[in-house]
Amino acid sequence: MNLIIDYFETIPSLHRGLILVCGITVFWLIENAFPLFKFKYNKFNHAGINIFFTITTIIINFVMAFILLFAADLAIQQNFGILQWLPNLNIWLYTIIGLLLLDLIGAYLVHLIEHKVKFLWRFHLIHHTDTWIDTTSANRHHPGESVIRFVFTALGVLIVGSPMWMVFLYQSLSVVFSQFNHANIPLPKKLDKILSFIIISPDMHKIHHHYKLPYTDSNYGNIFSLWDRIFGTYSYLDRDKIIYGIDTHMNPNEHNELGNLLKIPFQKYRAPEV
Repeated sequence: MNLIIDYFETIPSLHRGLILVCGITVFWLIENAFPLFKFKYNKFNHAGINIFFTITTIIINFVMAFILLFAADLAIQQNFGILQWLPNLNIWLYTIIGLLLLDLIGAYLVHLIEHKVKFLWRFHLIHHTDTWIDTTSANRHHPGESVIRFVFTALGVLIVGSPMWMVFLYQSLSVVFSQFNHANIPLPKKLDKILSFIIISPDMHKIHHHYKLPYTDSNYGNIFSLWDRIFGTYSYLDRDKIIYGIDTHMNPNEHNELGNLLKIPFQKYRAPEV
């Protein structure tokens, strides 16, 4: 564990970038060879749009990274945050608790709020407009949403009182897990079901991308499935019945045009069907 801590305390930006690129590449190759759904679409055009949003997310996170550093340093120096108030724990248990709490506040909670607050939903909506979910869909976030999520991540770091190495570890795991559960790959159903008791499996997350309520408003988790099960937001739908997208924006001229996707948060609100 000490080797992991030492690595993530000083992880170069290049390595963090390679984790993202390697993850997309591996899952891209797997889903091309063994696709869950055989989409009839221009995969490179679709990937180009999603990679644009991935790049804007990277830029925003890089520019605002000093806020995370400040939050982590403040928590450690002032002995503030949940982890700082716990008694001395085994380092593995300490790390697992920290990752769980970062996932709760920095991922699950903000995701839930984005679905419940109309203003925030306008930005998150871009992620749900994708009708061809694959590994590139993982970081399909409007720049405005990237800022919103960053704020919650920083808040999570402060409340949890996590050291910076744990933040970098969590972010690296988050990237890979998100690429995994968005990937257009068919795990054996029993294996997927077993995994879903611990982590967000591909089938579990894809239910969240079903185009109609109530499934859209369920399975908010990012890495761990624990929070959906505890807070009653877990739902199940057979993978064969899933239709991707969001019922308010099923027109390709809206969900597959970069210019329009950037403008959606500022267009007239459309209420989803209930």
